[in-house]
Amino acid sequence: MPFEYPQTKTIEQVDTYHGTAISDPYRWLEDPDSDDSRAWIEAQNQLTFGFLENIEDRSKLKERVTQLWNYEKYGTPFKRDRRYFYFKNDGLQNQSVLYVLDDLDGKPRVLLDPNTLSEDGTVALNNYTVSEDGNLLAYALSSSGSDWQEWHVRDVETGKDLPDLVKWSKFSGASWTHDSHGFFYSAYDPPNEETQYEDVNYYQKLYYHRIGTPQSEDLLVYDRPDQKEWGFSGFVTDCGRYLIIAVWRGTEPKNLIFYRDLQDPESAIVELIPEFEAQYDFVGNDGHIFWFRTDCDASRYRLIAIDTVTKHQREILPEGENTLEFVSVLNRQFVVEYLKDACSQIQIFDLDGSLVREVELPDIGSVGGFGGKPEDAETFYSFTGFTTPTTIYRYDMTTGESTVFRQPTVDFDPDEYETQQVFYHSKDGTRVPMFIVHKKAIDRNGNNPTYLYGYGGFNISLTPMFSVGLLVWMELGGVLAIPNLRGGGEYGETWHQAGTKLNKQNVFDDFIAAAEWLIDRRYTSSDKLAIGGGSNGGLLVGACMTQRPDLFAAAIPEVGVLDMLRFHKFTIGWAWCSDYGSPDDPEEFKALYAYSPLHNVKPGTAYPATLLITADHDDRVVPAHSFKFAAALQAADAGDNPILIRIETKAGHGAGKPTTKRIEEVADKWAFLTRVLEMA
Repeated sequence: MPFEYPQTKTIEQVDTYHGTAISDPYRWLEDPDSDDSRAWIEAQNQLTFGFLENIEDRSKLKERVTQLWNYEKYGTPFKRDRRYFYFKNDGLQNQSVLYVLDDLDGKPRVLLDPNTLSEDGTVALNNYTVSEDGNLLAYALSSSGSDWQEWHVRDVETGKDLPDLVKWSKFSGASWTHDSHGFFYSAYDPPNEETQYEDVNYYQKLYYHRIGTPQSEDLLVYDRPDQKEWGFSGFVTDCGRYLIIAVWRGTEPKNLIFYRDLQDPESAIVELIPEFEAQYDFVGNDGHIFWFRTDCDASRYRLIAIDTVTKHQREILPEGENTLEFVSVLNRQFVVEYLKDACSQIQIFDLDGSLVREVELPDIGSVGGFGGKPEDAETFYSFTGFTTPTTIYRYDMTTGESTVFRQPTVDFDPDEYETQQVFYHSKDGTRVPMFIVHKKAIDRNGNNPTYLYGYGGFNISLTPMFSVGLLVWMELGGVLAIPNLRGGGEYGETWHQAGTKLNKQNVFDDFIAAAEWLIDRRYTSSDKLAIGGGSNGGLLVGACMTQRPDLFAAAIPEVGVLDMLRFHKFTIGWAWCSDYGSPDDPEEFKALYAYSPLHNVKPGTAYPATLLITADHDDRVVPAHSFKFAAALQAADAGDNPILIRIETKAGHGAGKPTTKRIEEVADKWAFLTRVLEMA
């Protein structure tokens, strides 16, 4: 039966872009707090949750997701002075808890429990840093999923907060001076209180906060009134002498590097890398020799040294066939993570670049951690895979021995599943890798429900990871497929650029080719194939379902960027022009308009069953994207499939979302797919 959707009014709104007149009848939905919008949100949620509540297996799915989710989860420990710090979640806690150990074999004590900060778990720990002496914790809190954060300071010994409060910080960490008297952070001018979740963010500034003083007395370290798009990340070197200022411009994969000698209060800021020519990630230093991971003349990155006195550059690790993902300095050696076909490899080199050893990993998967100080002989790392819950290891830098520090127990048998990596060819012949995970010995009869998940943007790599939600999908008999699309960082900057701006269609072609490969190899069929993705991945889903509505049975675009002509007019959206291009540029406008999901909804088309997911106060990708797209789909659809939108309240883009909301969302996604893919 065709669905009866809530009435969505239209208005006469026409904009002209480079001579092209374009209607925007749902512009009014850009204000999520207007009376009309609130009524629309309520009506849409009533329809959506009414549909979901009538799915018989929904409660069983939620029960199983909850059961699996209920296991101890550990973060990677780090050390400051004599103390160790790590996060732990007992299982179903809404937010993970920060613990401190006075020695590794001692009894942990709670340092910060975000679950006590709100009844519903919607106040989350957004960021944190511990002073060099291990005595003070600077931590940032965010409410209801917002990117805005407030910094507080806690005494590690007593567990009590100091009076310090720093507001209106966003897209910022904090870095202590080595005297522990204060920290550097970045912030914006206070926004309009009524429109703080929609207004654009320009003119970030770098400050220094001295403990015990009000924010009004914070020292302005650096700003650029002539460069509204510049942002600043300030951090102190491990030796404590230098302040490094990484200057970023949106999500552009190029940055500047400035520095200042903190030993001299009168020292000027030195512009070491003064042009946006490449990406430079500061690794560490040996006196005036600074080490950087960079893609300058190396798409897959290399490690270089710059003498800040002579400005001479020297290559330490040249570009190789694998992507150099991360470098840290431990035990006076470089610990290097490479990505080989989207899987982690860890190698250790002396400071002259000679190989010491390769770290033996448990399996094919993803590694995190390997943090610490240049003199540390011990470190910790995490390892995870699609069927391997995140396990924490302690690593001895001297002997090369890994020992399990914390290993979770999850109520499933990993031996029942198999992971393979395949390679297929996209529309233009490009070879693309894809992970496929499912129960062993499935029958490739073209009838397996399959969830094809992708991202393809902003130099972000999709590597193997453990997810309770995805495990439940596979328990249901579903196949999981994750292709490593162009636009990501799996094969370096060339791979990234091949999926940006005028090349963005490559990403959608890669995803469509993955779907066709799965169908051709009889893993699934169009009647059993669902696609999903979040944020930029939501754009991916929206573009592919409007370009090839015949190819997919279901689509779940989450917090997606779906209006490609107005994305740059809200919060930090302007920063995405480095990946998407700008509607203000005539050529880039043509490319954006050609694939913009909102503008490619065609009346009279039968679209896949669709469940849009967003939050009413997402201040990263504003919910207007999903609101307008849902309204357009509902008005245009000529089929019998449901076009629904699930609008979370007191939530944002996803970071810090409490466990209860995450479990409910996973259960609703799979319940929706079990119904529309007829999996029962």
